[in-house]
Amino acid sequence: MMPQKHFILAHDLGTTGNKATLFDIDGTMVASTLATYQTSYPKPNWAEQDPADWQAAVFGSTHRLLADGGIHPEQIAVISFSGHMQGALAVDAHGAPLRPAIIWADQRATTQADFIAQTWGEEEVYQLTGNRISPAYTVAKVLWIKDNQPDIYEHIHQILQPKDYAAYLLTGVFATDYSDASLAQLLDLSNRCWATDFLESLAISPDILPELHPSATVIGGITPDAAAATGLKAGTPVVIGGGDGACATVGAGSVQTGDVYNYIGSSSWIGLSSAQPVLDPQQRTFNFCHLDPSLYCAIGTMQTAGGAYDWFDRLLRDEAQTKPQHQALDAAAAEVAPGGRGLLFLPYLLGERSPHWNPLARAAFIGLTMPDSRPELARAILEGIAFNLRHILDILRSQGVELEAMRLIGGGGKSPLWRQMLADVYNLPLLQVTLTAEATALGAAIAGGVGVGLYSDYQVVSDLVPVAEAEKPNPQTRARYEALYELFKESYVALESIYEKLANLPE
Repeated sequence: MMPQKHFILAHDLGTTGNKATLFDIDGTMVASTLATYQTSYPKPNWAEQDPADWQAAVFGSTHRLLADGGIHPEQIAVISFSGHMQGALAVDAHGAPLRPAIIWADQRATTQADFIAQTWGEEEVYQLTGNRISPAYTVAKVLWIKDNQPDIYEHIHQILQPKDYAAYLLTGVFATDYSDASLAQLLDLSNRCWATDFLESLAISPDILPELHPSATVIGGITPDAAAATGLKAGTPVVIGGGDGACATVGAGSVQTGDVYNYIGSSSWIGLSSAQPVLDPQQRTFNFCHLDPSLYCAIGTMQTAGGAYDWFDRLLRDEAQTKPQHQALDAAAAEVAPGGRGLLFLPYLLGERSPHWNPLARAAFIGLTMPDSRPELARAILEGIAFNLRHILDILRSQGVELEAMRLIGGGGKSPLWRQMLADVYNLPLLQVTLTAEATALGAAIAGGVGVGLYSDYQVVSDLVPVAEAEKPNPQTRARYEALYELFKESYVALESIYEKLANLPE
């Protein structure tokens, strides 16, 4: 008797490795394993990965997960994917990579980004694609290959994202989904089709782009060769899945218009699910397609959130301490009243994306006095991150969106002190999301379940992801935080010209 099919296998191709996770149909993680790989940096601002490493990670983690979990291949109902976005992997007609994959962190295509701006105009591209022009996007990277490696470019059959290549390895089918296509800056966002006029004006043939699908689409089944390599059963359905940001959105439970969530890890972002793209006149936020084909996600992301707290923690540790002391820092910061003595922290240790899009921005403490010590600085760092996120939130609010509560995911959400601070600064109650696995993996799994009919639609997330009311805004802190927030914004404006002068100091 054949075992009943119970499990969804989700692959999440991250920047440092592929995490393979098994979920049961209740959304509970059954088992998980990570296969790591390296990123190479051949030149300044270049970042590449070897797609052979992706293949080894996907095949190896699948085999290991089935073996270690004692799962019969017949019990896998579907395989689905998430992956890092904004990449460019060029493959030939046989699916063989023509060069290493250029990944999201690569910034080499500055000349090509300037060319796009000159050809189309910054506002026109933002209105069409929902994204500001940047060398980070796939379209600029494809132009770089065209300009600098024409012998490779002429043999390109398809440009793929990481999860698209993994899906091809299992099915032999070239495909992508709307979410990855939208954050490649290749998609006509409102019409959910390749932006053919835009591409042709840049002399990029739309023929090198894979077929577009909703994220829950079954693109094929496991091939016999892939079955032999992974231990999966030939013919098992494969769903294309989505980009990591879109999968995290679903994993956070943000599946209805007006749902908003905040991820806080090393970096941080705020994402809003909406029925239409949310376009900011100053292009401070950007958009991508939601896994649900009826929705979009407007998003603003900052470079260093928890990363700034980690930086401060490392400064304070002596050589004998190897583990982060976040709880001790939280306890110290909790001794200080909201806003302390008026100490501000600008959290721009790695430049900034939203809301300033300024790679030259630098971090700063403003208002230091002799009595200030570890507790005051720790609290100022947390508040500075909250203020920058509030700025992103206000941009989304300025489009007339009514928000009722903020969902919170990521490691930063484990700190009660930080949660209360965020509720106070946002003036929104928080909803704490309970996850048994990372939100990206769960979002990919839900797309897989929708694709094969295990779930009727993405609203199933309300059953799979428990949400508990957490901190509520404290009215007693509102006036002080509002005043400090305004000063925080003014401080960036006052220092903006200084950042450029610092960057141009003589050697």
